[in-house]
Amino acid sequence: MPIKQIIRPDRLRQVPRQFNWIDHRLVGDRHIRRCGHADWTLYLFLVTVGDYQGLSYYSDNSIQKLLNMDQGTLDMARQNLLQADLIAFEPPIYQVLSLEIQRHAAPQRQPVQRRDNIQENHGPEAIGLILRRLRGES
Repeated sequence: MPIKQIIRPDRLRQVPRQFNWIDHRLVGDRHIRRCGHADWTLYLFLVTVGDYQGLSYYSDNSIQKLLNMDQGTLDMARQNLLQADLIAFEPPIYQVLSLEIQRHAAPQRQPVQRRDNIQENHGPEAIGLILRRLRGES
């Protein structure tokens, strides 16, 4: 892993009095794949202007001017963020929502009936069973 060094110490970011954050899980849980560029532009704006509860109330007209976005693009971005369950919207209030945990697990499989009438598990329990069998503990 490379050693990180500050490139511009004169421009080191400080946490301002009015601070918002962007959750790393947007990338880690792959939320980022669920929306497009305009959607994320609107999301970043809403995160930036929202209060500590994620609430903001900018009008469509103000958002369009600030983001250089036409009404159709704004409507589509808002709809995509709503469908992705990243924001809530009741005009004129927006709320940036907490991120839900994304599950990337495979569908649950039913135990397989084996010839010796012992059900096979698929998961951590199966590893323990294998290790016990290797040690001769059945």
